[in-house]
Amino acid sequence: MARINDSPHGRAAPSVLTQQFSRFSHSISIWTGHPLAFLFAVALVIVWVLTGPIFKYSDTWQLVINTGTTIVTFLMVFLIQNTQNRDTLAIQLKLSELVLAMKGAENKFAAIEDLSDEELEQLHNDCRDRAEMARQHIEGRKERSPKNVGKPRSKTPARRRQSS
Repeated sequence: MARINDSPHGRAAPSVLTQQFSRFSHSISIWTGHPLAFLFAVALVIVWVLTGPIFKYSDTWQLVINTGTTIVTFLMVFLIQNTQNRDTLAIQLKLSELVLAMKGAENKFAAIEDLSDEELEQLHNDCRDRAEMARQHIEGRKERSPKNVGKPRSKTPARRRQSS
């Protein structure tokens, strides 16, 4: 059992089982993501198809592929989820570090993943409003720039006349 202060940050160290599963799932995800693993799976399916006439396309012949793919899919869900959780957390930590390191950034974004759905929606709306204000400010500056003085203010680009 993990104890507090087993890790350098005073948090409980991950259990041996957790560490082993993490290494195992990472290794499997690397192997299964390799082109050779895909080719191996294709080869298995081809062998299965070619054995169809030998087994007279029996129910047992079909059950072999159905059972095999179901078991592999069931196990891969857990491995993929573990790998995805680790990757998501790593990306989140990197983004949090960038937010915290930026001068003038709002630190509330560093732990945004801990907010409720309602809080995330409100923050999303606030960011959308700020982005719209920034867009309007930039467009206003462009319209007031010296190179645009005296030009007609049109929201649609001028159309070229096409000859018939």
